[in-house]
Amino acid sequence: MSIKEENLARLLALAGAAFLLVFCLAPVAYMLAVGLAENPLFLSPRIPFVPTSAHFREALAPSLHVPAYLRNSLIISAATALLAPAAAFLAAYPLARMPLRGRSYVLLGALALSMFPPISLAGYLYRMMSGLGWINTYPALVLPYAAWLLPLCLWFLVGYLASIPPALDRAAQVDGCTPFQILRKVLLPLAKPGLASAALLAFIFAFNEFLFALLLTVDHQSRTIPVGVALFQGLHGQIPWGALMAVSALAALPVVAVALIFQHHVVRGLTGGAVKG
Repeated sequence: MSIKEENLARLLALAGAAFLLVFCLAPVAYMLAVGLAENPLFLSPRIPFVPTSAHFREALAPSLHVPAYLRNSLIISAATALLAPAAAFLAAYPLARMPLRGRSYVLLGALALSMFPPISLAGYLYRMMSGLGWINTYPALVLPYAAWLLPLCLWFLVGYLASIPPALDRAAQVDGCTPFQILRKVLLPLAKPGLASAALLAFIFAFNEFLFALLLTVDHQSRTIPVGVALFQGLHGQIPWGALMAVSALAALPVVAVALIFQHHVVRGLTGGAVKG
């Protein structure tokens, strides 16, 4: 490849990256601008952009319960991010490391179960949670979220554990380790990037889930932030765009913060599970 071709390829790559960056961040920038603008119609020629923090103060008013919604979302998402990968890891260990017959059928069955649309199970789930007296409680959301994410985490962790050399298991067996000790002392430390990636995916799903949160919660005691944002219009009778964008910006902060904190582990987990052997 000549120097001109290399420069052209580099220029096209930079242009593509810039386009993707603008495409992804432009809605976020507009959301922040509307939340900080005194008049949400500031894009009109005769309306200037006047910054203000009034919309954020309005979003944090006690009557709107936005801090309570964020707290509920964080608790439910964190519990789901701990429960789903932990259960999937215990199931992925025998599927990835032990010579079990019918292993592929188990994985395909788990994948098939995850393909049912959530709306098809909503009525049965509501009846079950109502019978248990769990409506408007954290377990009513944590357990369905963990169950729904279990196949995804299982497939992800089976692929990651399969990428760890089996020679480590044999070496641990020679040293006298039991299968549980191999799981705890050998595979668990090596699988931390994969577990972190699965936990982040579970956290984001649980944080953004809407249908079950709308169906199984009643008020701000357990309601999550996506439902709170969706009901914002009904609470006011009209659409307060400035306050709505301010609430949306506050709702996005936890997910962005968690992704930035765990991005190193996520990259290692995704690349580590991509290559077997």
